[in-house]
Amino acid sequence: MSDIPARRWLHVAVLSVLVAVAIYVFAVLTPVGQALENGALRGADQLSVSEVNDANKNLNQITVYSLAVSVVVVALIGLLRRRWELAVAAVGVIVAGQVVTQSLKRFVLPRPPLVQVSGHYAANSLPSGHTTIAMTVLFAALIVVPYRWRGVAMFFAMSWAVGIGEYTVVAKWHRVSDTLAADAIALALGCLASWWLARRGLVRHHDGRSRTLRVLFVLLTVAFTLLVLGLGVVFLWSTLSREGLDATLRDNTWLLYLSGSLFASVGSAVAALVFLATWRRLEIPSFRSTRRDRR
Repeated sequence: MSDIPARRWLHVAVLSVLVAVAIYVFAVLTPVGQALENGALRGADQLSVSEVNDANKNLNQITVYSLAVSVVVVALIGLLRRRWELAVAAVGVIVAGQVVTQSLKRFVLPRPPLVQVSGHYAANSLPSGHTTIAMTVLFAALIVVPYRWRGVAMFFAMSWAVGIGEYTVVAKWHRVSDTLAADAIALALGCLASWWLARRGLVRHHDGRSRTLRVLFVLLTVAFTLLVLGLGVVFLWSTLSREGLDATLRDNTWLLYLSGSLFASVGSAVAALVFLATWRRLEIPSFRSTRRDRR
């Protein structure tokens, strides 16, 4: 067994579940939450056709086939590293993400009609399946790739995953709470997979030098995330404090959309940064490296 405390991942997983529950309770089970999110949907109507088409184009690239390719790729990486546990954990995160998300959305979580809304928006859409796919693929990649490639995987996969979360709001495929709940669920599943790997004694401390570019990327991402979060809070607070809820819902839904889209990006970025932090200076060596170290 390794000396890595596996409890860190359990703690984050439990906290993530609690966050998802809190998001659902406020956004879906309260009239204020439903009204704010429906206002953000109406605000998205003011986007240009090109912006909406671009969002739809990116979202439509996520299909059953692309999901299958992602599963095969992460599984192959784990097997090429001669770590079947890595393949199981990475594939499990992606597959479990869809099982949990679709089950919750279709069969478990109700959306009571607390405010007036028509069409398919009256149905429950929490959590977002597309956001869950993007985030679980990101977490699976971070789990399965070697330590030296983790920064590269983070750069490309995180940029894509954060974009998908925002695109779901831009294209009005989902409400903001749908993406935030999906982020929390994906984070919980990624942490459970990490906990399982640690319990099997596979996780080790990385004793090599710090990678400057990776540290710089993380610091810039944290700074940018805080900036975006601040803008979202300012947009939302300024309009609600100045005009009140009813007037904002009637006359200023654009700012509700802006703050909502920013929060969608922030949620994905925060989930990614938290998961990366749980793996700070930790790695799962390839089987060959482990055998060499034991000699």
